[in-house]
Amino acid sequence: MSEEGVKSAEEKAAEARRGPNRAGGMGGGRGPMGMAMPGEKSQNFGPSAKRLMRRLRPERMLVAVVVLLAVASVTLTAIGPKILGHATNIIFEGFFSKQMPSGVTQQQVVDQLRASGQTQQANLISGMNLVPGQGIDFTELARVLLFVMALYLVGALLQWWSGWILAGVVTRTINKLRADVEAKLNRLPLPYFDGQPRGELLSRVTNDVDNIQQSLSQTLSQLLTSLLTVVAVVALMFSISWSLALIALVTIPISMWITAMIAKRSQKLFVEQWKTTGQLNGIVEETFTGHGLVKVFGRQRETQAEFEKKNDDLYNAAFGAQFISGIIMPAMMFIGNLNYVVIAVVGGLRVASGTMSLGDVQAFIQYSRQFTQPLTQVASMANLLQSGVASAERVFDVLDAPEQDPDSTTPAEVGASKGRVAFEDVSFSYTPDKPLIENLDLCVEPGQTVAIVGPTGAGKTTLVNLIMRFYELNSGRITLDGVDITDMTRHDLRSRIGMVLQDTWLFQGTIRDNIAYSRPDATEEEILEAARATYVDRFVHSLPAGYDTKLDSEAGNISAGEKQLLTIARAFLAAPELLILDEATSSVDTRTELLVQHAMAALRSDRTSFVIAHRLSTIRDADVILVMEDGHIVEQGSHADLLIRDGAYARLYAAQFSGAANDLDEEAAALAGPGAGGGMMAGAGRMAPKE
Repeated sequence: MSEEGVKSAEEKAAEARRGPNRAGGMGGGRGPMGMAMPGEKSQNFGPSAKRLMRRLRPERMLVAVVVLLAVASVTLTAIGPKILGHATNIIFEGFFSKQMPSGVTQQQVVDQLRASGQTQQANLISGMNLVPGQGIDFTELARVLLFVMALYLVGALLQWWSGWILAGVVTRTINKLRADVEAKLNRLPLPYFDGQPRGELLSRVTNDVDNIQQSLSQTLSQLLTSLLTVVAVVALMFSISWSLALIALVTIPISMWITAMIAKRSQKLFVEQWKTTGQLNGIVEETFTGHGLVKVFGRQRETQAEFEKKNDDLYNAAFGAQFISGIIMPAMMFIGNLNYVVIAVVGGLRVASGTMSLGDVQAFIQYSRQFTQPLTQVASMANLLQSGVASAERVFDVLDAPEQDPDSTTPAEVGASKGRVAFEDVSFSYTPDKPLIENLDLCVEPGQTVAIVGPTGAGKTTLVNLIMRFYELNSGRITLDGVDITDMTRHDLRSRIGMVLQDTWLFQGTIRDNIAYSRPDATEEEILEAARATYVDRFVHSLPAGYDTKLDSEAGNISAGEKQLLTIARAFLAAPELLILDEATSSVDTRTELLVQHAMAALRSDRTSFVIAHRLSTIRDADVILVMEDGHIVEQGSHADLLIRDGAYARLYAAQFSGAANDLDEEAAALAGPGAGGGMMAGAGRMAPKE
């Protein structure tokens, strides 16, 4: 971050690598704090939901078992109200039978009522199955109730079993999805990660995958049960009364229309909610990673303002999504209550007319409740389902990202490498409109140490990244011992190369584990030998636990120089055939730099090495020094030869060391007073090499 808001050369070079759209070509921009603002366009709900369901295909046998168990459970549960209607008839008819004198038939009672003008009561009794004088048959009633209880118990057990199996199916599916995402990340090219904010990518891999699992776990079982319940209930309602069933079915298109209208609006907000969540994670991750830098430049207020703005955006999206989708359930309940009232009125009239029994009306009213309840549940699950599909879209964006070019199907068989590296007419650019390296030819012989110097953005790091195949060439080729590196597998190529970067990377674990990271099968003696050769052994013995000292996630319990020595020891243990050192001493003090230089000298012994450095004092002993400007090698030769030529390298060298001498001269003049300043400056001027 530049203090005055002006882009540095490093920022311009990074921007060139990222290209015009930071978010991987997805049309993203950058916020006021430099945070990435991806602008991805969501897919349609239907295709994304179908694709998510297709991921259950490997579990189709168990899914079929779940469906069968759900069908059995719903069928047993759905039959219950109809049988309970029979129990109601036993009570109701027994009550009326008790009121009638024994010794007469039901038809005689009906005829007497009609003769006396009580037609409505006669119609009511004619629709029943009465035995005058008998009363309620409690034995039959108990048998019916016990049978219904057994049905409900078995149905509940089957539903529990179905849920248990489905939980395993969902867990394994999400586990496979996580594995696919992890494997996909390993296949993605480096430019993809250059164009993705780290917090945003982490949010997709963690938060979004977790949200998919939660959505599937809470909706699949309920959705399956609800839909099967609707089918079973509709069939049973038609078996009781087709006219009442048609009245109940009127609510389906109304419910579907209302749900579709609300879901259409809320889906956009759910997509925005999870996109904003990823952006907020990106801000938090970047802020805490660069916490010290934020404080140094006094950007706490700007950072807080950016966080609050994005947090407010998340609040608005989340509130809108939950509120709008939450309207569905009250709307469904209102429609269900209207349906209940209509069925109760029509059913009561039909009981009074004798065309339906009271038990059938009671069963139908229960079915109408069971009919509207699943519809309401499906509607209430819409917000969870939409949230899960919105997360699935973001995960599918990662899975659909273009992968790096695959390795050759018939890779070249390369034996022990000698280390001869050749660039043959190589051209490369991060973006098509900004050429960086054009028609580069270079040959490095085995065992040579090649130093690469030049201004920021000249293409120094790009050159070694091309050797590692982090990026693919636009044209030309790079060979290792005469073999085109594209004919080798990436694993084979990179296993022959050791790399020490300016930014040290150590993981949470012991010092011994960090050294052995490059060769997990290394013996204890080999680890100690690498540590002694790279001067790690000297500071490790001063630590309380020695090589068993545990490093935290930031390795804050050792110094920057000690971290750098550990990374060099790691490379030493790997014993690579080719070595790349990228600004390996830029962040250490002078005394530690001497130790690091000695360690790197031991590491470079008898192997081809590429050394990128801004401190020219560190590369004087290189066999060949390449001076790069704008992607071209403008000079090459030894340190002494290049100084004699008085060209680009000599100017860099003079600028670096005369600048240091002038700083010392000015400091000495300030301490000695005005009278002594001129002589000191003259002396310092003689110290600087000629241009």
